[in-house]
Amino acid sequence: MDLAYVKATLTNRVAEIEFYSPASNSLNSEQLKQLSKAILSFDDREDVSVIHLKSSGEKAFCAGASFDELLEIETLDKGTAFFMGFANVINAIRKSHKIVVTSIQGKTVGGGVGIAAASDYVFATDQASVKLSELSIGIGPFVIEPAVSRKIGLANFTELTLNPTEWKTAVWAKEVGLYAKVATSVVELNKGVSEFLKQLTTYNSQALSALKRTLWKDNTDDWGELLKERAAISGKLVLSEETKKALAQFKNK
Repeated sequence: MDLAYVKATLTNRVAEIEFYSPASNSLNSEQLKQLSKAILSFDDREDVSVIHLKSSGEKAFCAGASFDELLEIETLDKGTAFFMGFANVINAIRKSHKIVVTSIQGKTVGGGVGIAAASDYVFATDQASVKLSELSIGIGPFVIEPAVSRKIGLANFTELTLNPTEWKTAVWAKEVGLYAKVATSVVELNKGVSEFLKQLTTYNSQALSALKRTLWKDNTDDWGELLKERAAISGKLVLSEETKKALAQFKNK
């Protein structure tokens, strides 16, 4: 069985961070920790112009949190710590000195939508539909809400949240601002991303860093504490019997 991983490589001033999990690229706490660390590790690298975030495979970009790990949570501290994993990834993207470009090759759910929303620029395929399924398993998208609402607006966030079983198309995601470009195939996606990243590397890296600060200048300074509070809400909810039962049912489908 393939093992989950996070790996980072550097080629021609592009730092590429790739993650993989055999469970539709759902993320466990160790992977989330590695993602945050990898993103921030390039901050002071003068030989890096831009970060490219992607996952392996073609069917799913990210299925959100690892259900196996969610089912094992037995205390509030452990629940809060798990959801802080997604909070830390979002904050790492926010605080990074580098522009983060993300490729979304397939469906994305929950925390994966949060990662897409936090990214500075997103390419996707027309198969990259999105869903916030949290309410249907007894929790809610509390940690990712600030990033998602910032990118697509509160009304569209509400539409996603209160319809947790409904997939929204990649076209919808582009129309509301979650995606910047939508390709008709993975081949077209990869070509577009490659050309875009190559172009970014020709720009003044100091200008790119200054632009990154400008993009994130409004109403995000409190996210360090805000996302901790949100992680505690989810950490408490995941302990409920209702949530445990819903998670088990989803896992066994």
